[in-house]
Amino acid sequence: MSLRTLLGTFPRLSLRTPTLAAGPSTFATPIFAPPTSLQVRHKSLVPRRTKYRKAHKGRIPIALGGSTKGTVLECGDYGLRVNEPVRLTAKHLETAEATLKRALKPIKGCSVYLRVFPDIPVCIKGNETRMGKGKGTFEFWSCRAGVGKVIIEIGGPNLRPEIAHAAMRLASSKLPVTTEVIDRTTPPRVGTISVANVDLGPKTMTAGEAARLLATKEAVENVGGETEPVKVVL
Repeated sequence: MSLRTLLGTFPRLSLRTPTLAAGPSTFATPIFAPPTSLQVRHKSLVPRRTKYRKAHKGRIPIALGGSTKGTVLECGDYGLRVNEPVRLTAKHLETAEATLKRALKPIKGCSVYLRVFPDIPVCIKGNETRMGKGKGTFEFWSCRAGVGKVIIEIGGPNLRPEIAHAAMRLASSKLPVTTEVIDRTTPPRVGTISVANVDLGPKTMTAGEAARLLATKEAVENVGGETEPVKVVL
């Protein structure tokens, strides 16, 4: 018996070339099928990876060094700025973002921008648990937002001011902190103090010095005199 005859007895090892039909190929398997993209309807705000599984609780200090970073708009035309230090969870940000997208859906070309991201793991221990035995288990993701931090922005070519303010009020009701709506003309803040009409210059000052200089400037303007502009460095 020849080798070709021996191999012909096994269907899987046959050397015969199969006849291709006119219709679709019968040899197509899921392995060679084109990849299909999965549509994610409910995207959660979760970091891809972190250096450590758990983190300290931490505190949210008030910026008193004269920096105005993060207190003005960057991408959009209107923003939501917090008035007190707060720890926002991923659920808070997701709910506020969904509320804004639902309110701005009829308006073409509007976008929502998140200025903060929940990348801090929060661990919680059960009630009436004795002290010790390590840190609690992971519960949710959160982020820290200081006083005057812009957390979310919206913008678009067809966005009117009254619609933007109404949408921002709906989103602010989903957050556990008092907020204010700002636009491109809103001045930056140093902690809890607004630095309106302040020229940027080479001098650095604290929040207390800025408050005293602004109070002096307002007093002199009420009298009718003139004073030098206050300069703050970022």
